[in-house]
Amino acid sequence: MTNQPKTFLALLEQRWQQGHFVCVGLDPEYERLPEVVKEGRTPEDALVFFACAIIDATADLVCAFKPNSAFYEAYGEVGMRALAQIVSYSKTNYPEVPIILDAKRGDNSNTNLGYVRSSFDLLQADAITVHPYLGKEALAPFLARADKGVIVLVKTSNSGSGEFQDLLVGEEREPLYLAVARNVARYWNNNGNCALVVGATYPAELQRVRMLVGDLPLLIPGIGAQGGDVAATVKAGQDSRGWGMIINSSRGIIYASKEADFAQAARSATSALRTEINSYRN
Repeated sequence: MTNQPKTFLALLEQRWQQGHFVCVGLDPEYERLPEVVKEGRTPEDALVFFACAIIDATADLVCAFKPNSAFYEAYGEVGMRALAQIVSYSKTNYPEVPIILDAKRGDNSNTNLGYVRSSFDLLQADAITVHPYLGKEALAPFLARADKGVIVLVKTSNSGSGEFQDLLVGEEREPLYLAVARNVARYWNNNGNCALVVGATYPAELQRVRMLVGDLPLLIPGIGAQGGDVAATVKAGQDSRGWGMIINSSRGIIYASKEADFAQAARSATSALRTEINSYRN
């Protein structure tokens, strides 16, 4: 254990070396859990059992797990306790697989100190998603944590993302998302702990970001339920080594079956996506 990589990037690169580029989004909704999971369990226990079974079934195939905090916050204290248990379980049993907390934080610098403590020190997440709207100065508490990943929203996968992200700005009259990507890559990444979020639903924009930021890691949501194309994503998103991608799928994996075989079905879906990704890599 003493040789276990410590930083988020080191953990990622270890996974990429083994051909793992799938990120499983651990976003359970109690109402959608298989009946076999809910029977005889409290909602908290059911959420934990479900997510931990998915973790056990897929840990050897993934580059990361990504719980979205909203799916746990929705259940109040029950959900937050479940999230803490799930992260702790993964960190204890699979410390080589990084945990990305998808929380999209970002406020003034003093407030961000609280987010840093809750996400990194208490929850023990390896990385967190943040929005760039308040600028580098406000995000300094996150960026200062060289051991942790700071994953900045650039071009998100939702259909309405262009309302602001595609606005032409600056002397170059370039889309705002490119200006954000450039600033993160050039001026924010002093500790080598930054990454960017770019949706698979926008492969042309994904390619523009990749060409601009070199080998910076990209978290790529939008595969599966949102309709992102795997081939286009890999061709546009891979870095100079054929790495650099954290390709997320949530619903397409965790709800692959509503029956007792849900964990095995999740494994099969993860394995199939892993194989498909690697078939398109350079």
